[in-house]
Amino acid sequence: MTVARPDEARRSNRSSLLRALHTGGPATRAALATELGLNRSTIKMLVDGLAEAGLVEERVPRLARGAGRPSLLVLPQPQAVVVLAVDVRAEHAGIAIVGFGGQILGRNSWNLHGRQREPQEVITHVAESAALLAEDLGLSPVAAGVSVPGVVRRADGLVRSSENLRWAEVALGQRMTAVLDVPVVVGNDAEFGALAEHLRGAGRGAGDAVFVSADVGVGGGLIAQGALLRGSAGYLGEIGHMTVRPGGRPCHCGNEGCWETEVGEAALCRALGLSEYGPRGAIVAELRALQDDSEGRLADYLDWLILGLVNVVNILGPELVVLGDLFTALPDALVARVGDQVRRRSMVSRAHGGVRIEKSRLGADLQLLGAAEAAFEGVLTAL
Repeated sequence: MTVARPDEARRSNRSSLLRALHTGGPATRAALATELGLNRSTIKMLVDGLAEAGLVEERVPRLARGAGRPSLLVLPQPQAVVVLAVDVRAEHAGIAIVGFGGQILGRNSWNLHGRQREPQEVITHVAESAALLAEDLGLSPVAAGVSVPGVVRRADGLVRSSENLRWAEVALGQRMTAVLDVPVVVGNDAEFGALAEHLRGAGRGAGDAVFVSADVGVGGGLIAQGALLRGSAGYLGEIGHMTVRPGGRPCHCGNEGCWETEVGEAALCRALGLSEYGPRGAIVAELRALQDDSEGRLADYLDWLILGLVNVVNILGPELVVLGDLFTALPDALVARVGDQVRRRSMVSRAHGGVRIEKSRLGADLQLLGAAEAAFEGVLTAL
């Protein structure tokens, strides 16, 4: 049996406390002791150290009552340590500076057209915008997370391919690290979406969950036993490319009948009678006007959505499926109908009492928050 040395135990306890405050927000010393399984003297020592470093502040709770001295409330200080979050999409890019505790302290975004979508143009614009934002806020990010729609090698942030951006073999992690001069983590947008939902959205408290997003394509991220599942070399979650319709529409991946050809943005436009290359706002507006889809315009589309989700649930057995991006514009009545059908048709769901299907609650900030959390993973361990 290996016994941890006192200094190793202190570092581990400090890291656990930082993570609890970062994801859980303000908490009393007593609550932190209970959550982390530490005695109060250890919590006091750790909190005193964090306060001395400027990472937390302590206050007497406003509603403190009863006899005796109340347990002090420990509050993370957002500006004490910040990271840069970057979200690159097919038509626009955005950045945010995110503080300890998950608060977005400042942001900027811009559209991507033509040459602006080329890797070097994106990298240059991110670096320049990040420098201006950091100067305006008087803050210096210590790490960065970058979300991209594509197949990403987690070890070094190499973007193997991104059809949406028309990128191939782009050493994004290496190039971003060079221009930003901080450690950079690059990941797939659906993977970071899953991370954000797990820590700050609909997936909080769910040990096993799947995040499914519909943008131009369809991607997925997996939470297994409370942790992000990354797969071999970071390649995981390409659920949009499972074949659901043999001999169906050609997919950009070279296959035919992929799930994303039936439920991605283009498929949704066809179902709504809209141009496949029309503005995103028109799709959202049309969906919100549908209410319960009494005319059945989306009947075939929903059948394909249900079929794919049944396969996902049967294979992965999650307790929760979170629908993101374009799926969040689907009327609640339709999402409820999809959930009922998936529970009825999925053997795994019936076996463990029924999977929950919910829409993302994080809106347009989803990938930014996920990128920030990926950056904070290493930061919180090192503080």
